[in-house]
Amino acid sequence: MRRPLRPLAILALVLFSACATEEGGIDVIDVSGPLDASALEFMRVSIESAAENGQEVAVLQVDSPAVLDEAGLAELIEIVRDPPLPVATWVGPAPAMALGSVSQLVEASQHNAISPFSRFGPEGTPAEETGLDLQPTIRQYLQDLDGETFHTLAGPVVVETLKPFEDGVTLKTVTFRQPGLGTRFFRLAATPETAFFFLAIGLTIVSFEFFAIGPGVAAGVAAVSLLLAGWGIVNLPVRWWAVGLGVGGWALLTASYQKGGVIALTLLGTVLLQVGGMWYVDGSGQIDPRWFLVLPSVLSVLFFFLLAMPTVQRARFSTQTIGRDSLIGEMGVAQVGLDPDGIVEVLGARWRATSHREAKVATGTRVVVTGVDGLFLEVDRVPPDREN
Repeated sequence: MRRPLRPLAILALVLFSACATEEGGIDVIDVSGPLDASALEFMRVSIESAAENGQEVAVLQVDSPAVLDEAGLAELIEIVRDPPLPVATWVGPAPAMALGSVSQLVEASQHNAISPFSRFGPEGTPAEETGLDLQPTIRQYLQDLDGETFHTLAGPVVVETLKPFEDGVTLKTVTFRQPGLGTRFFRLAATPETAFFFLAIGLTIVSFEFFAIGPGVAAGVAAVSLLLAGWGIVNLPVRWWAVGLGVGGWALLTASYQKGGVIALTLLGTVLLQVGGMWYVDGSGQIDPRWFLVLPSVLSVLFFFLLAMPTVQRARFSTQTIGRDSLIGEMGVAQVGLDPDGIVEVLGARWRATSHREAKVATGTRVVVTGVDGLFLEVDRVPPDREN
């Protein structure tokens, strides 16, 4: 009866060994992209955790164009200069960068290196001209750290990154630490182009929901996009006038669609979107938006307004349950003023509608469907004798 327990005991031992962290190993703290408050906090906490877990050394693996939180950077630099355990920094993998204030973090560590073909410093100096130790891979750098002396809060420490192996020596256990899923989710909007993309797409899907299909899956996508856009606005050095241009461009495209596609409004809205995206962030030459990465966002917005929304509405009109002819004679309410085009609600659904200017259909006016012209309902004010 005891023999069946032995496989279970062996399995438990294997699982425990796999989950356990080898004391005296190496932590590689991997962070890329602009260093916002959450990224800097993650690096600081990871260094402290490595010290508490008895790790041999912690290596900051950096690939970042800018710092978004100077106060957080100053706090991290203090820890790196007087660390609780040996802390080194490697800029990589190639082609990586440590631009602007990020270079101060690299220089603060007692041992640092950079991968070839990377850039460093305020001017983006090529790696080969920086004077830093060139290390093509993190593995090679960790091997070369063996025997180096670091000054820590506990005194000088000679780092041992290698351990004996039957055929020689090998690296101690290397654990790569990255920010959690929540932090990485919000950092999707950490660059100017992606932050602008989420704003433009989020607003566009709001229009798509309103005009085309009503609340549904797209509403959730819009909410998530606007949440990420808000994160970008809070953390990036945005130009508010550029944000206004982007929102204004979306508003003009929405108005153009509402009026049946006014070319002048469509062109002006597109230009405002592109200009707003190009100047969205004041990146000081480090994280300035690039026009060719903003352009796909603008084209995506145009796709929604010029193709996606008309296609969905056309599909709705073609269904047998909501046929065109069946709407004639039905009454509804104008959701916006018709001048002469706008939106009306008929039988609980919103429809694009048109009316002659003399009708003076204002918001809230009761209307009756008199005909169908393509994707538009032709409506008129409800006659007084049918008001009741």
